Amino acid sequence: MAKLAKKIKKSDPAPDGYSKIEPTLKKLQARMKEAQTSSGVSDKTKSKTQSLWIIYQLNHQISRYVYDMYYKKKLISRELYDWLLLQSYVNSELIAKWKKQGYEKLCCVHCILVSDKNHKNPCICRVPKAKLLENNESEDKIKNLQCVTCGCRGCASTD
Repeated sequence: MAKLAKKIKKSDPAPDGYSKIEPTLKKLQARMKEAQTSSGVSDKTKSKTQSLWIIYQLNHQISRYVYDMYYKKKLISRELYDWLLLQSYVNSELIAKWKKQGYEKLCCVHCILVSDKNHKNPCICRVPKAKLLENNESEDKIKNLQCVTCGCRGCASTD
């Protein structure tokens, strides 16, 4: 008879294997906390959205680390992966998109939302560089293009 999986609760202690990934997660979370406190500091050279770019990048980095440990390297158990999702260590929406074809390198969920900020168009980081070159854009101009939301320079999976 198959062993039934135990339903994980938010109050449950960390499952086996957490000690292997804990140092990396703690280090990334410390950087996230530092970025969150310093993003409120007024910097004349950065806009409000630019000061949030580091937070988006760290969110991506933490989520990618856990995703790779579970799906690519298979070094953590399903129980630990589910516990990390439940504890909000990672961005579950972003990981869900990474599982879909064409979104394997997606930088943040905001980049696929068609909204007024992009004039109802896809985010610039979702447009393949080859497509931008087709439109007679110069190579230097393309290097300077960044997403207004997260600062990504191009996460289109076709690149």
